Amino acid sequence: MEAPGPTSGTGAPPGRPLAFGDRLATAVDARCSQLVLGLDPDPMRLWPSALEPQHGVGSEPAAPDAVPAERAARAVVRHSALVIDAVGTACVAVKLQLACFERLGAAGWAALAEVAAHARDAGLLVLADGKRGDIGVSAAAYAQALLASTPTPYGEVAGLGADAVTANPLLGAETLVPLIDAARSRGAGIFVLVRTSNPGAADVQAQALAAGGDVSDRLADMVATLGADGTGGSGLSDVGAVVGATAPGRLAALRARMPAAVLLLPGVGAQGGRVEDLAPAFAPGRAGGLVAVSRGLVGAHERLGGTPADAARAEAERLRALAWSLV
Repeated sequence: MEAPGPTSGTGAPPGRPLAFGDRLATAVDARCSQLVLGLDPDPMRLWPSALEPQHGVGSEPAAPDAVPAERAARAVVRHSALVIDAVGTACVAVKLQLACFERLGAAGWAALAEVAAHARDAGLLVLADGKRGDIGVSAAAYAQALLASTPTPYGEVAGLGADAVTANPLLGAETLVPLIDAARSRGAGIFVLVRTSNPGAADVQAQALAAGGDVSDRLADMVATLGADGTGGSGLSDVGAVVGATAPGRLAALRARMPAAVLLLPGVGAQGGRVEDLAPAFAPGRAGGLVAVSRGLVGAHERLGGTPADAARAEAERLRALAWSLV
């Protein structure tokens, strides 16, 4: 079943897009899944069958004299499409790590757009994971590139058209406003970094503040404030938060500070996070948390054996059912 488009469904005033939280809640219910496929393709670790052209997405081979970037980008498209085809029915969204495409230059950006289109065709919401954060005109440009379009004297230039983006808040709340405005105007959302999944997160995010709490608490309060005007009928806001599954001891307290935020929960699998520890995320309902898994799915065959597609599919279904059972 296709994920709902920005203006589909009921509950939005005429001419206004359905709020992101409502779109997400509808998609989660329709697919019985809170699982997000993370794609961060490494050209040196693609599924073997992606290395040769085949029928379907990415089948157009690069020219014999193509530069390495073009050939690698075609293989990345094939790999990404194979993974989406294998696990997409167990997922509600795909999270595309922008840096892993951008490092291939112009060919990589073209591959990113092609993979995003394939994910949409599979009925998945598209999350652009670039952790963008900048001031003024630069923030607005990021919003145009990832969520909207750019006016030019020659006509509109379409951006990626993502359903949500990740954002870095450390330059202050004002730098998030252009992203929020662009997202809200089309029924998309943003996920603000609050407590990330990497080991070094505590270097900054766990630092105590004179006013009480720590940096992650302050960021959580910022998320709640910025998202207050973007809460839909589902009770979920279009401003969510990235809260790593590797810090389950912080999850309940951060959820209490952000009762309407959708929590994007990376770090399950290769980074050591466990789905079983994530129940507080789903306090607002099943769509209140999204469990993002990358290497745990794409590399499942390395642990479980079998073909890459079969192993990824089995692991995705296991994690989907496990997360679903927490509510």
